Amino acid sequence: MNALDEWTDAVRGALHLDPIEPKLVLDLAREVAHGVLRPAAPLTAYLVGIAVGRGAEPREAVAAVEALIAGWPSQDTPDQREDRAN
Repeated sequence: MNALDEWTDAVRGALHLDPIEPKLVLDLAREVAHGVLRPAAPLTAYLVGIAVGRGAEPREAVAAVEALIAGWPSQDTPDQREDRAN
């Protein structure tokens, strides 16, 4: 178990939450950060978490956000877009 897994398990325990799929959340945050705007990543993860807490299936919630990302104009600087292209 790595430090991220240990932290995630500790937070889940403190908040009395069921196991999650860290890769699903981390991949979504990366896509938002690079495809929309970096500060939008944690906010989006939070909003998806609320949706899941209200009964949405995690993969379906992520897919809905990914569909938004696909059509969203990036707000990154030209240098950040160039870094992603390389």
